[in-house]
Amino acid sequence: MSSLPQDLPLPRLTDNALTVLRRRYLRKNEDGAPIEEPWEMFWRVARDVASASLRYDPGADVEAEARTFYRMMANLDFLPNSPTLMNAGRELQQLSACFVLPIEDSMDSIFETIKSTALIHQSGGGTGFSFSRLRPKGDIVKTTGGIASGPVSFMKVFNAATEAVKQGGTRRGANMAILRVDHPDILEFITAKRDTTTLTNFNISVGLTEEFMRAVQDDAEFDLRNPRTGKVVQRLKAREVFDLIVECAWASGEPGIVFLDRLNADNPTPELGEIESTNPCGEQPLLPYEACNLGSINLARFVKHDPDPEVDFERLGETVDHAVRFLDNVIDVNEYPMPQIEKMARGNRKIGLGVMGFADMLLQLGLPYDSEPALEMAGRVMKFIHERGQQASSEIARERGVFPNFEKSRFAKTGPRLRNATVTTIAPTGTLSIIAGVSSGIEPLFAIVFTRRILDGESMLEVHPLFEQVAKQRGFYSQALMQEIAGHKSLADVEAVPPDVRRLFVTSYDIAPDWHIRMQAAFQEHTDNAVSKTVNFRHEATEEDIRRVYLLAYELGCKGVTVYRDGSREDQVLSTGSGVPAKTDQASPVPAKAASIVPRPRPTLTRGTSEKVKTGCGNLYVTINEDEEGLCEVFTTIGKSGGCTSSQSEATSRMISLALRSGVDPAAIVEQLKGIRCPMPSWDRGTVILSCADAIGKAIERYLSSNGRNGGARKRDAARSESLPTGNGVVSTGYNPECPECGTMLELAEGCVVCRSCGYSRCA
Repeated sequence: MSSLPQDLPLPRLTDNALTVLRRRYLRKNEDGAPIEEPWEMFWRVARDVASASLRYDPGADVEAEARTFYRMMANLDFLPNSPTLMNAGRELQQLSACFVLPIEDSMDSIFETIKSTALIHQSGGGTGFSFSRLRPKGDIVKTTGGIASGPVSFMKVFNAATEAVKQGGTRRGANMAILRVDHPDILEFITAKRDTTTLTNFNISVGLTEEFMRAVQDDAEFDLRNPRTGKVVQRLKAREVFDLIVECAWASGEPGIVFLDRLNADNPTPELGEIESTNPCGEQPLLPYEACNLGSINLARFVKHDPDPEVDFERLGETVDHAVRFLDNVIDVNEYPMPQIEKMARGNRKIGLGVMGFADMLLQLGLPYDSEPALEMAGRVMKFIHERGQQASSEIARERGVFPNFEKSRFAKTGPRLRNATVTTIAPTGTLSIIAGVSSGIEPLFAIVFTRRILDGESMLEVHPLFEQVAKQRGFYSQALMQEIAGHKSLADVEAVPPDVRRLFVTSYDIAPDWHIRMQAAFQEHTDNAVSKTVNFRHEATEEDIRRVYLLAYELGCKGVTVYRDGSREDQVLSTGSGVPAKTDQASPVPAKAASIVPRPRPTLTRGTSEKVKTGCGNLYVTINEDEEGLCEVFTTIGKSGGCTSSQSEATSRMISLALRSGVDPAAIVEQLKGIRCPMPSWDRGTVILSCADAIGKAIERYLSSNGRNGGARKRDAARSESLPTGNGVVSTGYNPECPECGTMLELAEGCVVCRSCGYSRCA
């Protein structure tokens, strides 16, 4: 690796950013240890992407262009999508984040696409599919005389294939499945994710048509058509189907909705095909075999204070120019996973320049997110980026030529002459925003203060730097107050914070859903592709609230909507497959007057066994002892002594021992412990271990069973104890989902979850 020129700056990164880079982005040796520094990564990427200029001008000053690209990234003004940071200048060289693959109605096509999906996931990309061309369940298969199993059954095959592909510990496979609302299997599709243990690697969205939306408005019926024959096979009440979509989204956040006809109205190359799907987070509509290269400008870096805060449009414009050239270069140096993808990507040369740090920009400008001035600023900034981006694309077209499919595009007759069929996209920036140390995408703040998990169960407070600055300037900062705020998702009820500060530092759950949609629409008006954003609802939100947001999104010109009701995934995990809430333990009748129970003394001599159980917090050693009267004590040891996990498991075992010597039935103790969940579940010998308490309960149960004294211990409801998604799902406690890798509270935004502490992310 060459050294960094002395006049270039070293990146100034937060501790969280360094953690994320070391875990997921920097080159590693065979032992998994990082072997490059962040500046080396940025310089590697800058030089590799700048080298594309030599294809058009052998005398190009690649070094100067690399310096420009490096400064843009090292100063955190702009960052490309994760695969570019990870792979540029390395052997893999796959730099695209998103792809859409076709699925035709044949076994050959289905399994060829599964193969292609595996190659893309292995290279760090995400995939979108439309399953709308597959014949419905029960339809005839003439070649075999059998009947079709339908789109949802094949989605499960794709899901299993994704589960099997590991991406080197850097990015997890994610998929988008879209089914047209007029497909005969649409009801099965809408309800497919009621069971949280299936399709864990998919986001799903219903493709709504203009015909369907008119039928919803008119309370009319609409046709379901067999895609194999084109014939109408059934008619349904549109509002009833719409209500089912709303009901499922209220329960779990899925399915989302995508307005298919609206996507195709903005399709720049309709002669090349119809847009049927998007990438996993919904912001990038693509033709079959298309890929897109994304990048985001950090708006928080473009507020100048001289003396009043205002947007530095001059510097922003210069960064847009450089970012468009950077992303166009990526298309040329990219190594695509399939020749069909390379042909489409280089034929249309789509790029997606977006933003992050918008909420931080508003804070610096003193504008509450849910205000008319904030909406005005959103439109003003994105209009500027879009127009400047098109100008930059036109300038590159004058140098290098328009995109090869230009004559087949809608620009051929109306202009402008562009290098790129699309220029702007508002994409998720989960881990990128952590590297940049700013808010994600165009989302509001998720929390003002959160608890970050560090080594050995210890934790520390992370305070939003702008809030900390204001709190210290205004004189109300204290560790005690920050600790109090860390237990809230909102400042609304924190009276120690002045009202005007509370009004400015609003979070996702302070903001009425209508404002979320209005902000999405403000950005969508000036964006070529689509906008990734999540509409957050409080737990007590109703289905009618979600219905109103969906209709408002349609009215305001959005291309799709993702919603999430606080705690809704938790509700789903705690319900049975039939949708009936899982049974909870009922308290036994309390006698009018109960006698005090005194535990018998600990015996001098005991006998028992010790068992090692693998938990998410490490190996837990459970010792179970008994005497002549039966079980009398439980001891546990985990990791190093003194940590939070160790102290909690010790406290649990002491209380169990006390209960045993007080005559409590061991089976009753087992029932209370099994099913308790923590943020980091694990597998042990084929059994899911939900927590240390769950591990202790199962160890006692095995001890009783092995000694023939199980006592008929009752099994906890299966939906509560065994159906929790593990390894690739989001585990939540209360209404605060926690990272399965480090335990820090996860942010739910842009159709994804992300941990701002360690960089864990998941978009399905």
